[in-house]
Parts: sequence; structure tokens; C-alpha cells
Amino acid sequence: MVDTETYKSTVEKVTAASNQAFKDGVEKTLGALNEVNTLSKANVEAVVESLTAATKGAETVGAQAAAYSKKSWEEAVSAAKTLSTAKSVQEVIELQSSYAKSALEAYVSEMNALTETLSASFKDTFKPINARMTATVEKFQSYR
Repeated sequence: MVDTETYKSTVEKVTAASNQAFKDGVEKTLGALNEVNTLSKANVEAVVESLTAATKGAETVGAQAAAYSKKSWEEAVSAAKTLSTAKSVQEVIELQSSYAKSALEAYVSEMNALTETLSASFKDTFKPINARMTATVEKFQSYR
């Protein structure tokens, strides 16, 4: 026959263990949700920072291209005016050759500068995302 006190004591122990396990499970779940929320917030902040850098880069490239276009146009107009004052075919050829050479050099220089600007912009744009990826990988590796 089962002793009532033993049965009651066993039920109380099982109930206490079940309650503790439930409490531990809830705490772990809340902790994990908190951690996911923190990671998500940091990810959103990184995306915003990345978009801000991309926008700044696009503005810089746009301003640089506009300045080059303006300068190039002004130099073309100046060259046309100079050509109109030429006194011989030989002088026209020399002026045209000189302008073409300087225009090509300016173009190559501008393309190099634009490439540097774009490269820096890409680095700045992806820096926050790379940092988040690194942090996420490190976080997952810490669970091992």
C-alpha cells in the first residue's frame, strides 16, 4: 500500500521540478528573444549607416562628374574660340592636336579620380555590413 505522505512528497517534488524547468525554459526563451532583438536592432542600424554612406558616395560622384563636365565644356568652348582665330591650316591642326591631347589627359585623370572615389565609397558603404557579419559570425562561434 502506498504511503500518503510519500505520495504527497513525491508529487510536490515533481511539481517543484516541473515549475523550475518551466521557469528556466521561459527565462532562456526570453533571453534568446532579447538577444535576437538586440542583433536585429544592430543590423538595422548597420543598414541605415550603409545607406547613408552610399548616398554620400553617390553625391560625391555626382558632384565630381558635374564639375568635370562643366570644366570640359568650358575648355571645349575656349578651344573653339582659339581655333576660330587661327591664321592657317597648320595652326588649326596644331591647336586641335593640342586640345585633343589635353582633353584626353584630363579625361584619363578624371576617370582615375572617379575610380578612387567609387572605391572609397564602396568601402565606406560595406564597412558597417561587414562589421555586422563579423559580429554575427563571432556570436555564433561563441555558442560552440
